[in-house]
Amino acid sequence: MRTFTEPPQGKDVAVEAPIRVAVVEDDEQLRQTLGAFLNRSSGLRFVAGYGSGEAALKGVLRDRPDVVLMDIRLPGMNGVECVSRLREILPSAKAVMLTAYEDDDDVFRSLAAGAFGYLVKRVESARLREAIREAHRGGSPISGSVARKLVEFFQQPATDGEDGAAGMQVLSPREGEIVKLLAEGHAYKQIADILHISVNTICTHIKRIYEKLHVHSRTEAVRIFQGRGKV
Repeated sequence: MRTFTEPPQGKDVAVEAPIRVAVVEDDEQLRQTLGAFLNRSSGLRFVAGYGSGEAALKGVLRDRPDVVLMDIRLPGMNGVECVSRLREILPSAKAVMLTAYEDDDDVFRSLAAGAFGYLVKRVESARLREAIREAHRGGSPISGSVARKLVEFFQQPATDGEDGAAGMQVLSPREGEIVKLLAEGHAYKQIADILHISVNTICTHIKRIYEKLHVHSRTEAVRIFQGRGKV
């Protein structure tokens, strides 16, 4: 492990700067706990804690973090949208999701938005330190349970066109429209705005879609839709 010490007198020795880390987490106590942990960790520096995605987007250009630990469930803008916006504002910052949630939708949407990694909050402290360093190097730290989900997804046999078409036939025109918008990457709020209905109504439709298609996630529903052979 590198140590950070003053260079000897008379010698030009490069000293590696600590990795600047910001935390986006609405739980203030957890934010402070993570900040203290980071400042105790060799080679890491806690530069900012934000209680919302909006606050993060306002502060990152000032604080210039190298790595951003991002929760998903945030008041207002969610963590996935914040990651996407962060890439536009500060492309050099590597976002790593740090969340209690690990369902398929959250994982795939986060990675698609540009997150470099995905960790669950029960991660051990030593692993969290290494994950931050890994992300800073350009790697993709992922918790074991999440990695298994990714492997299982890509090992699933592809849905052929006939099976996909048959599955989609059980949906109403409105439900089919919603699945199409899901496949295009829209969030529930965006779909509600496009269709001029409430988010609660969208959630009700989504539940029925899952039941009719015998799936448990957005990813599985989209997979069936894409197996139809046409959009």
